[in-house]
Amino acid sequence: MPQVNEEKRIWTEKHVKATLPKRDATSHKGSYGIALLIAGTKEMPGAALLAGLGAMRSGVGKLVIATETEAVAMIVPRLPEATFLPDGLKKIAQRQSSVDTFRAGAIGPGTEPDDLTEKAIQVLLESHLPVVLDAGALSERSYPYRLSPIILTPHLAEFSRITGVEVDDLQKNRTYYAAHWSKKLGATIVLKGSNTVISFPDGETWMNSTGNSALAKGGTGDTLTGMILGMLCCHSNWRHAVLNAVYLHGACADEWINTRSAHTMLAHEVSDLLPVVWGRFDK
Repeated sequence: MPQVNEEKRIWTEKHVKATLPKRDATSHKGSYGIALLIAGTKEMPGAALLAGLGAMRSGVGKLVIATETEAVAMIVPRLPEATFLPDGLKKIAQRQSSVDTFRAGAIGPGTEPDDLTEKAIQVLLESHLPVVLDAGALSERSYPYRLSPIILTPHLAEFSRITGVEVDDLQKNRTYYAAHWSKKLGATIVLKGSNTVISFPDGETWMNSTGNSALAKGGTGDTLTGMILGMLCCHSNWRHAVLNAVYLHGACADEWINTRSAHTMLAHEVSDLLPVVWGRFDK
C-alpha cells in the first residue's frame, strides 16, 4: 500500500469564515433554490425528519421531502416548513415525477438498499443535480461521468460495504482509502468518524477539525446529509458547501459539550444548535 503523507490539509475556522456565503438583503426563497430529499419510510420517518431539519437550517430556499405517504403526517408537526411528495421514492424511480426543477438532491436516510432505491438513484444520476448518497443509497456500484458532483457520505461499515475493504484496514488508512476510492469512483467521499476525511475525485483531500463523541449516536449522519444538501443550494462553490457542512456539523457537537455531557446529545439537537454556531461566522 502506498504511504500516505501524514501532513494533511485541515479545514479550519479560517477556511469557513472565508467561504461561507452571505445572505443578500434583497434575496428571496427562489434565490436559494429547491432541494429534493428522498428519505424515510413509515417505519423510519425520523430519518427524513432529521435530514429535513438539517437541510432547512442550512440555507435552502425550499425543501421537498419525497417519502412514504404514511410518514408525512409524522414529519409535518416538527417540520411544517417542508413540502412533500407522497410515495416520492416510487414516483421518482418509476419516472412519474420529474427532478429537473431542483437545485440539489439527496437520497438514502431511512431507505432500503433495494431495487426501487437503485432506480431512483439512477434517475438522479442522469440529472443535472449535485447528488448526495447516504445510508440505504450506499451500495457497491460504478458511477457515470457527469458534470455535477456525486457525494457519498459513508461511515466505516458502509465504506467497507462499498469497497470490500475490511473495517480495520479502513480505520488504519482512512485518508489513503478515501482518496483512492474517490478517484476510482469519480465521487466525493465524506468518510465520517473522528476527524472526518473529505476527498474529491481530483485528489484534493481535507480533514475536518471539529466534532467529538457526542456525534456517536443514531441520526447524526442523517442530519449531516441534510446539511450538505441545504448548503449545496446556497453556496456558489459546491466543494465549500461540503466542507462547511461537515465543519459546522462537528462545531455544533463541540458547542454542546461546552456545557453538557457528550453522552446526552440527540441528533436533532445538532440542527437546534446550528443557528447559534453559524451566527458566529456572520459577524
